[in-house]
Amino acid sequence: MLSHIDDQNNPSMVDVSAKQPTHRTATAQSIVVLPDAVMQLIEGEELQSKKGPVFQTAIIAGIMAAKKTGDLIPLCHPLGMENCSISIKLHADNQVIIECTASITAKTGVEMEALVGASLAALTIYDMCKAMSHDIIIKETKLISKTGGKRDFNRA
Repeated sequence: MLSHIDDQNNPSMVDVSAKQPTHRTATAQSIVVLPDAVMQLIEGEELQSKKGPVFQTAIIAGIMAAKKTGDLIPLCHPLGMENCSISIKLHADNQVIIECTASITAKTGVEMEALVGASLAALTIYDMCKAMSHDIIIKETKLISKTGGKRDFNRA
């Protein structure tokens, strides 16, 4: 049974009122593939553009987006996250690996917040680099792990 459909087959927010709060975490990952022309501009662990430091800006954008997940996705519970962190690391094959981890003690999980945070960080990298090249690929976004609630999940 789908959790966001009521017994009359109408969209419905999941009722979490009877649930007990538990500590919940979620980590999501997005991968951005940058062309060589953009990769050549990386100095150390940062990519500078005319708009400013790309990775630092993407981290801030991702955290801001994760905090607004309940406003962006219909039927998603608005949550006051206790923590959200984003890491951006360079990998082989011109890949930029973005990981967003969100946590909260609540009646519902933070998977969507982690997925939105990673996604918006990836989109920010695209936006800040598109003047250098449009040959940028946002390869994938996926849930890596979650804890708390009915069942834990770990892709690894």
